[in-house]
Amino acid sequence: MAITQAMCTSFKVALLDGEMDFSSDTSQVFKIALFTSAATLDASTTAYSTTNEVTGTGYTAGGNTLTISANPASSGTTAFLDFADTTWTDATITARGALIYKVGGSNPAVAVLDFGADKTSTAGDFQVQFPTADATNAIVRIATP
Repeated sequence: MAITQAMCTSFKVALLDGEMDFSSDTSQVFKIALFTSAATLDASTTAYSTTNEVTGTGYTAGGNTLTISANPASSGTTAFLDFADTTWTDATITARGALIYKVGGSNPAVAVLDFGADKTSTAGDFQVQFPTADATNAIVRIATP
């Protein structure tokens, strides 16, 4: 079992099908759920599931709702967007990675985050900090090869 950071392939198809809208359709809600090292998440992940999701004080299944902090933009040949950092307060949890997904329907997957190792909080804040919103670092980027 492993967590491998990736933009989910099914997300790329959903973009081409017009099923994902990060700027004009404010009814679309995106969330981030945390997972243990027992989870298998990678580019082939298609939807949110509770299998091997984190449990513990201060964490609710399904994770936190994300706020888009930088609407889709572009630089050169790369398009990107950013989410605001998110925090679980007074949490006692251990997570190895996360899944960003769209709420509704089958809860389609957007991206898998690999924390590189187990990260733990004990009766404290557990925060996911997103990188700078630019063509090189943003968590969601689409670039030409």
